[in-house]
Amino acid sequence: MYENLLPRFLKYVKTETRSDVTSTSTPSTATQVAFAHELEQEMKDLGLQNVIYNAENGFVMGTLPSNTDKDVRTIGFISHMDTADFNAENVNPQIIENYDGASTINLDKEGKYTLNTKDFPNLKNYTGQTLITTDGSTLLGADDKSGIAEIMTAMEILVKNPEIKHGEIKVAFGPDEEIGTGADKFDVAQFGADFAYTMDGGPVGELQFETFNAAQAEITIEGKNVHPGTAKNTMINAIQLAIDFQNALPQAEVPEKTDGREGFYHLLAIEGTPDAAKMTYIIRDHDRQTFEDRKGKIQAVADQINAQFDHPRVNVDMFDQYYNMKEVIEKDMSIVELAKNAMVSLEIAPAIEPVRGGTDGSKLSYMGLPTPNIFAGGENMHGRFEFVSLQAMEKATDVIVKIAELNAL
Repeated sequence: MYENLLPRFLKYVKTETRSDVTSTSTPSTATQVAFAHELEQEMKDLGLQNVIYNAENGFVMGTLPSNTDKDVRTIGFISHMDTADFNAENVNPQIIENYDGASTINLDKEGKYTLNTKDFPNLKNYTGQTLITTDGSTLLGADDKSGIAEIMTAMEILVKNPEIKHGEIKVAFGPDEEIGTGADKFDVAQFGADFAYTMDGGPVGELQFETFNAAQAEITIEGKNVHPGTAKNTMINAIQLAIDFQNALPQAEVPEKTDGREGFYHLLAIEGTPDAAKMTYIIRDHDRQTFEDRKGKIQAVADQINAQFDHPRVNVDMFDQYYNMKEVIEKDMSIVELAKNAMVSLEIAPAIEPVRGGTDGSKLSYMGLPTPNIFAGGENMHGRFEFVSLQAMEKATDVIVKIAELNAL
């Protein structure tokens, strides 16, 4: 049933599809467009119908027709094509068969970069499994090409095994999830599903329907630069104001000091001279009111600093990125129960916990397509230490098939 899963995945990750946050096009990179057309042809070859590439939003979509007479809801399965902001050229996956759960894995020939149980204790969970890793010079791209491979393989299984009854299934692969813009132009009506799942989670068992509320703030600071020898009572150092701004925020409410449902302020970038400075923050919280309070704190700090001067020196440009999809999904928890029951029937223990991040489902849910997130198997995403287990991908494939089957009962 899985003979094409690994070859399919390896082919996908060797295809460079890194997104570009500075681009104004959709998709943000031409490599994603090329990959979408490859997936488009593969979907047609598998036997999916109504396969199209939507040039306006970068999504390639297809339909697996129902093979049951029952009137059941239409399910969607979605994954993203792009990879994160890390070297993604010349990905050279390594395959470690029958990993013993304890040995150190050298990623590069020199052994400079390793996967070891001290730094990555989750390796112990993969005893006896086949691991796919990087060679230490790139990310792997399991986020989210494992999800694409799993969905494709599940569709292949359903096509080849018509005795597995299912309703109509919609499939979509989209761009630019990693830069937060991929779902902005998604056409929910064109997709035509009643609900969907993103296959974009981490280790086996993850089932998520609660994400952060998210905003970004661009802080621009106007200084006054004069010669330091005559600067007393005249110079206004923009860098110092940036430092003052950062120090005025709660120092314990940062990513490296929070977990669970604890929100944070994250200084993502800073640059400047005494004349001008710029800071970029992301603000995150699961609770909507606390989220709004955090945004208010950003503005309050700016106001406090500006009150020291004859005109505002600190300007805040803040915008919301996405919201906690729980507010939508909790109105009909049957779709979470369906995924949970599929896992339980496959002897997979569901791990239902909030996402300390967001998925395309965060936006899709508010666009009228409730979309929880299911594990795709990857670990250590977005860098050279990324890996995925073949057995984890097989289990994710099984979950897709089982959801389709249970939905048709």
